[in-house]
Amino acid sequence: MSEYIERYQRRRLVSSYFSVVLSIALVLFLLGVLGLLVLNTKKMADHFKEQITISVFLKDNAKTVEIDQLQKSLAMAEYTKSAIYVSKEDAAEQYSEDIGENFQDFLGYNPLKNSVDVNLNAAFVTPEQVAQIATELEERSYVDEVSYDKPLVTLLTDNVKRLSLWILIASAIFTVIAVLLINSSIRLSIYSKRFIIKTMQMVGATKKFIRQPFILTNLKLGFIGALIAIVALAISLFYVDKNFPELNLFNDVPMLAILFSSVLLMGLLISFLSTYFATQRFLNLRTDDLYY
Repeated sequence: MSEYIERYQRRRLVSSYFSVVLSIALVLFLLGVLGLLVLNTKKMADHFKEQITISVFLKDNAKTVEIDQLQKSLAMAEYTKSAIYVSKEDAAEQYSEDIGENFQDFLGYNPLKNSVDVNLNAAFVTPEQVAQIATELEERSYVDEVSYDKPLVTLLTDNVKRLSLWILIASAIFTVIAVLLINSSIRLSIYSKRFIIKTMQMVGATKKFIRQPFILTNLKLGFIGALIAIVALAISLFYVDKNFPELNLFNDVPMLAILFSSVLLMGLLISFLSTYFATQRFLNLRTDDLYY
């Protein structure tokens, strides 16, 4: 009979530990995903900003030396990510491929112009800065027109600001939820041992002596839960990087180190604090209050 009770209690203990580890791992995984999103918000926003192209169309009488000078000056400018010269012949060929027919056969001539396509660095993609760059380029005598998608620049800038704000708010909310969920799981596991805590206290054990094994046990559980969350995050990162290689997630080693370290420290810190205050609560309760 005593052996059966011992096995039953051991199963209950393992089940309790498993539920704590699982809850910690799930919560930390979700928190890690959100942290990954926060850390990569700027990278993703910069990626989309740098896809915006300013097309500098040149006059037909523009000299080769002027075109070369323009391309070199643009390539050296601090706001430029890339500057590519596109001849009118190349532009006509590309346009014909896009529409599926040779428009020059219909028109009898090529109406397109030589151009330089400029992609800006993300820091300079704001409505004000792009407009200023376009105005400066238009002042050149051999430039016919400067064209870019003004509504898209404005929309992208506004949406990035809005998205960043909501991600920060969501991060704060999910952090609080994570702390509460992990704290609840640990408090429930300690609640089942409240009579053991009070018995040890009644026979003269100090509060520190009673707390120590609970803290060590839950720190181990928090560590295991954090490791599971980190492995799950690594698998998710691999999947995202495979489908969106332009984000270069695995190339940003400092970002990954910050993310994984934060998940591990969060698991240990919450486990320690939750265990400390949970055991302290039962240590301060009267014996009669343990039944409620």
